[in-house]
Amino acid sequence: MRVLYLTLLLLIPVPAFANPVAEMIVTSARERTYSNVRYDPKYVRLAYPGGDVSPDTGVCTDVVIRTYRNAFGFDFQKAVHEDMRSDFSAYPKIWGLKRPDKNIDHRRVPNLETYLKRKGASVPITKNAADYKPGDIVSWRLGGRLPHIGIVSDKKASDGTPLIIHNIGEGPKEENMLFSFDINGHFRFEPKTRLN
Repeated sequence: MRVLYLTLLLLIPVPAFANPVAEMIVTSARERTYSNVRYDPKYVRLAYPGGDVSPDTGVCTDVVIRTYRNAFGFDFQKAVHEDMRSDFSAYPKIWGLKRPDKNIDHRRVPNLETYLKRKGASVPITKNAADYKPGDIVSWRLGGRLPHIGIVSDKKASDGTPLIIHNIGEGPKEENMLFSFDINGHFRFEPKTRLN
């Protein structure tokens, strides 16, 4: 009987993802790693809505922006811009701007962090790898000050730490770096509407 039970367990397919939203996010983020992207943080005038820099360029925020656009048709450019227009004072004043700028605001990590917090997407920051689920968005401060952002993968390092899909300067990659820097934000975001 035990052998039959074990045999049946082996025949039952186990889904790779318990959450279909997480699967869409991770699949779309991983597609970013197949693109040849040169890290380029320069200011670029963008179409609006749905604007994007050249597909062969990008920074860490562009991994998140393109992931959500491809997975859900969700436009962080429009979402952040509209939220900043409705309450500009809620956003960081790091860049000395007097009003929102639809060309760059969504491509700045502190603005994405603020938007995600305002949408109730924050989840606790911990040092427990199991708390970071596939599809989560994590932000860091590199060297204690430089903002960075990426997406939690479904793949794990040998010690059980989830890999991160991000662009830290050499194009989008999937790497073991979750706890390599100070975590500043942890988010679980499922867009409610398509914006473009």
